[in-house]
Amino acid sequence: MRILLAVIVIAALGWSAYWWIGQRALMRGYADWFEARRAEGWVAEASEIRVRGFPNRFDTGFSDLVLADPATGLAWEAPYFQINALSYRPNHVIAVWPDEQLVATPQQKYRVETRDMRASLRIAPSTDLAPENLTLTAEFLQVTPEARAGDTTALTSLTLAGARQQGTSYRLGLSAEGLNLAPPWRDRLDPEGRLPAQISGLEADLTVTFDKVWNRSAIEVARPQPTRIEVDLVDGLWGQLHLQAAGAVEVPPEGRPEGEITLKARNWRDMIAVAQAAGALPESLASTVENSLGLLARMNGNRETLDIPLTFSGGRVRLGPIPLGRAPVLRLR
Repeated sequence: MRILLAVIVIAALGWSAYWWIGQRALMRGYADWFEARRAEGWVAEASEIRVRGFPNRFDTGFSDLVLADPATGLAWEAPYFQINALSYRPNHVIAVWPDEQLVATPQQKYRVETRDMRASLRIAPSTDLAPENLTLTAEFLQVTPEARAGDTTALTSLTLAGARQQGTSYRLGLSAEGLNLAPPWRDRLDPEGRLPAQISGLEADLTVTFDKVWNRSAIEVARPQPTRIEVDLVDGLWGQLHLQAAGAVEVPPEGRPEGEITLKARNWRDMIAVAQAAGALPESLASTVENSLGLLARMNGNRETLDIPLTFSGGRVRLGPIPLGRAPVLRLR
């Protein structure tokens, strides 16, 4: 009995020492990271950093968190932020966001309101902190520009998922429901109010290969840049408008993609009207585009459904035989 009691006491003392050493290492690691960012010219502040959860958890809380990268002009402010982990599984963390936070870009500052926004993240067991799996969910998400309080965009639910495949490839998934566009966007896309106020759903499944692995250097040094994008499926539904896409493009260093994405559009004529109202399609070309696409649809056997390639080549974009202009630059700031 005495031997068993001694074993229990020694085990308890050993575990307590492990937790205390881990807690001190986390505190020191976070303090060093904030100091290193400030040395690089960042704004990196938190009024308090605390690690709690003895004996089975390492729950880190940041109060009044402010991070701003002068190189990109991106900044984030949150009244609190939590990173929680089991002490016997420290490479699997749960991140918890507050109900309200501020995100700034070089163009605008946005107020982001959420409900139960959290992420489950499994990190490779190394000092590089490379994510292996990530799932982020929010029951509600609303984004409002600070300068235009009425221009709110909102989602009823959001799920983002990512998993590292081989090398520098990542499979990414998106599911968004109940998208309500900000009034200026809504009025621009649908000035006559013919479509429902809410975009029912958007789903995406794709694999993206980057020029390097995502790890802590993505924040500290530079973001990895995409080199290939394979679209298994993008599916969007807005009223009677139904758009699907699949294909692949290569992304060279200059960022303008090369490849082909096949689009399948139901009620595509209404989509042309939306593109024209949004200014994406000049009025002078609208009838030519509609007539050309109508011919292609009849050749496919269904006048209301269109299967057509979106081709990226030589820095330009074509929809079937119709030139659309310069290809976008796919670069992460």
